Amino acid sequence: MRPGGVEEDRAGRPGRTAAVVVGGGLAGITAALSLADAGMRVTLLEGRPRLGGLAFSFQRGELTVDNGQHVYLRCCTAYRWFLDRVEGRHLAPLQERLDVPVLDADRKRLGRLRRAALPVPLHLAASLATYPHLSLAERAKVGRAALALKGLDLADPALDTQDFGTWLARHGQSPRAIEALWDLVGVATLNAVAGDSSLGLAAMVFKTGLLSDPGAADIGWARVPLGDLHDGLARKALDSAGVRTELRTKVTSISRMENGSWGVDVPGERIEADTVVLAVPQAETHDLLPDGALDEPDRLLDIDTAPILNLHVVYDRKVLKQPFFAALGTPVQWVFDRTEASGLADGQYLAVSQSAAQDEIDAPVAALRERYLPELERLLPAAHGAEVRDFFVTRERTATFAPTPGVGRLRPGARTRAPGLYLAGAWTATGWPATMESAVRSGISAARAALSTLDRPRDHLFAFEEAA
Repeated sequence: MRPGGVEEDRAGRPGRTAAVVVGGGLAGITAALSLADAGMRVTLLEGRPRLGGLAFSFQRGELTVDNGQHVYLRCCTAYRWFLDRVEGRHLAPLQERLDVPVLDADRKRLGRLRRAALPVPLHLAASLATYPHLSLAERAKVGRAALALKGLDLADPALDTQDFGTWLARHGQSPRAIEALWDLVGVATLNAVAGDSSLGLAAMVFKTGLLSDPGAADIGWARVPLGDLHDGLARKALDSAGVRTELRTKVTSISRMENGSWGVDVPGERIEADTVVLAVPQAETHDLLPDGALDEPDRLLDIDTAPILNLHVVYDRKVLKQPFFAALGTPVQWVFDRTEASGLADGQYLAVSQSAAQDEIDAPVAALRERYLPELERLLPAAHGAEVRDFFVTRERTATFAPTPGVGRLRPGARTRAPGLYLAGAWTATGWPATMESAVRSGISAARAALSTLDRPRDHLFAFEEAA
């Protein structure tokens, strides 16, 4: 058994309280750093050979590939705090001002969603007024729906019982408006179309991202492989904070010991701790929870999951001039240029991110290639005649929790009924959909709850709320 509980220093005085964090994704890393920063002795256990959870990188020949394209917004203050904490914000910069090229493949028209230097909601008024993918009447109705959305109370639990698509239809939004605007944003952030999304979560996304502050929706993304941030820099920060990180170490059970501490079992040994944070997916959390930790633990299994599919295409030459774009009138959703970040020396590497991919997540690579390469040629005339040097697929079948109506009542908070045991993960009750922001917020919430119980300093955990 590894020593836990309260250790003594060489003079026999009480030392730092021990904590174990199970799971090395963004939630677990954040919880571990936050607890260590408060003076606790922390061990982080991760079953994989790397940190980063579902936001990671791997090698494919000369390419360093992200498993999927991840972005964040200026309103994601917790994730920005995380980037600062691991000294990586300069590697994932934000746009100076929101600017999203939107290309309609059928109509061969390019529009842009961008903001002006004006207060909310005027910051988007000019962009919507000239948005070519909607009629004049549709643009006017979008404005009225946005004002109605702004008036919703996010604390109203009734919003979680309704679906966003029905609400949009009641507020005059045509199928075209939903496709060309609401789902353009919603599918990428919620991982579901409007009709399958909780009104509460959708309202949170649009109110926070587009209707709270002029710069809230400015987009940021990593200009280096995600592994550099979520594994390399995170591991360095953990080491500097004194966190003991154990990779390839799968937790098999958690139980209360006779002395009141927690015993965390891994193959061949038991780790003793006063505080345990479970920062693993909901099904794994369910399996590890001791009896009585939650009133209705089976609710965790009712939190469904949703897939994301990513297509990776390497061309022999440059076919896209912009860093990214979104698409309409085509199965293609969002396309990012990952050439520089991947280390590709010659040609261009594009990543095609396909959210809410239930219909294609198990499709053969050959079928996906046959479908999507012609679509990319429709969108990018420069791709005509270009040689495709590589085409491959990454699949995250359980990429996020499904943001369906009613999911809010299933998401547990950080505290459990078992003293010293806390939960973290993007699927917990953060108020956010399953994003990097939600994961980091959950880790902070778990650490804050633990430190409050232990009467430990936690002022450093409020820093992200003041980020600007």
